[in-house]
Amino acid sequence: MVAENREPFPSAALTVAGEAPAARGFPFPGVAPRHGCGGAWGRQGADPAGPAPPTQRKQGCAGNAGYTRGSMSSVASGPDARAARATVTFLYTSGFVQGVIMVSFAASSAVLRGRHGFSDTQYGSIFLPQVALSAVGAIGSSALLRRLDLRRLLVLSFASMALSQAALAASHFLEPGPAFAAVLLGTSLMGLGAGLSAAPLNTYPQLLFPARSDSAVVAMHTAIGFGLAGGPLFVGAVVGYGAWLLFPLVFLAACLYLLGETLRVALPEGPPPRTPKERGPSPAGAPRFWLFVALAVLYAVAEAAYANWAVLYLSEEKGLPVASASLGLAAFWLALSAGRVLAGFFVLRFPGERVYLGLPVLMAAASLLLPRADGVASGVTLYALAGLGCSAFYPLTVSLASRRFPGHVAWVGAILYAALVTGIGLGSFAAGALRERWPLSTIYGWSALCPLLALVLALPAIARPEKAPGPEAAGP
Repeated sequence: MVAENREPFPSAALTVAGEAPAARGFPFPGVAPRHGCGGAWGRQGADPAGPAPPTQRKQGCAGNAGYTRGSMSSVASGPDARAARATVTFLYTSGFVQGVIMVSFAASSAVLRGRHGFSDTQYGSIFLPQVALSAVGAIGSSALLRRLDLRRLLVLSFASMALSQAALAASHFLEPGPAFAAVLLGTSLMGLGAGLSAAPLNTYPQLLFPARSDSAVVAMHTAIGFGLAGGPLFVGAVVGYGAWLLFPLVFLAACLYLLGETLRVALPEGPPPRTPKERGPSPAGAPRFWLFVALAVLYAVAEAAYANWAVLYLSEEKGLPVASASLGLAAFWLALSAGRVLAGFFVLRFPGERVYLGLPVLMAAASLLLPRADGVASGVTLYALAGLGCSAFYPLTVSLASRRFPGHVAWVGAILYAALVTGIGLGSFAAGALRERWPLSTIYGWSALCPLLALVLALPAIARPEKAPGPEAAGP
């Protein structure tokens, strides 16, 4: 069944690289792109989370509304439906592969330390350029988008990711000194690729599913989460056969394949260039936007405390065997991925804001209860609770912020990713520095302040504005 007035992509056709939209035409039978409003990004009609502000309802096309409540389900069958499904499959596969790449060096830690004898300090330092280059890539992508489109940004991301895996594979054949330099180069390239991918991977799902943008972004981060969880499993599988080198080589090939697919596959075109007046006020001058940035940082600090210190906490402070302590970390990542799947279903039925406000409560509860963990069962359960709390918070931060600044979606996604990696870096190193004076059980208790402060800041961040003076208030 084709729903009334559904449009899969806002004001643009699916296009392949190098072709203008008019060269191929709007690909879905019976649905034509709307041209009357100039191709802008604002919402038209009722919003899933509630009615639009009165000023928005009055201004109609004058308010630059550019897409209707559509979804990919408007295409039932035929070659166009296959092309649409191929696009969705490509994008979410890209998220999964990038998740694997992002964890590739951490997942290979035992191999790198065992083969090259890296010290604790050396091993910890290989992630510093990753954090720095991730932020540089995310922030720099906003400038690149003035000259390049999202497709080419994704191409650059896959090229950087492929080179990172080449450097990881090359380290296998080098002496410890050159191998350390190769690994540093690899983590730098991986961080740069992850930063460059933030804008396209957060924007394309919203272009594909404008009426389901919250769940579409959550689904993308679910795919990335499964990649993060799957990377260590892939490494464990090949190491068991004494063939670790297959891991970076296989995912080097995967990046090159996806790079080629990025140039070939039909992707939704973003809106045509618009004047600053049409885009609306810059998010950089809006206090609401910086609330979302602060929320991303606070979330990342909490996530880093869970993900980077779980094994050490359960093994060194709670006395569990390393194998049992590793179950706590596995439970965290699996619960995070599963929680994103559940959140995706919830936001299809309830406003994303309701889910968003509940997640910091779960994170705070986990932080306060973790000091009481006294065995495998309680440790695994509490890290799983932490994973559920973390699950959809960052994806919803991106989608809720994007709704409030619909003329700057790619820029918003890039800056929020930079905030995320900054918070992860802060959380990782702050926990290490504080551990010289206090045990992790104390640090975990105090870390509950991060999600609690996030809950306080989320209330004004997601509050519906009373007035909608311009496109900045086009979302709820």
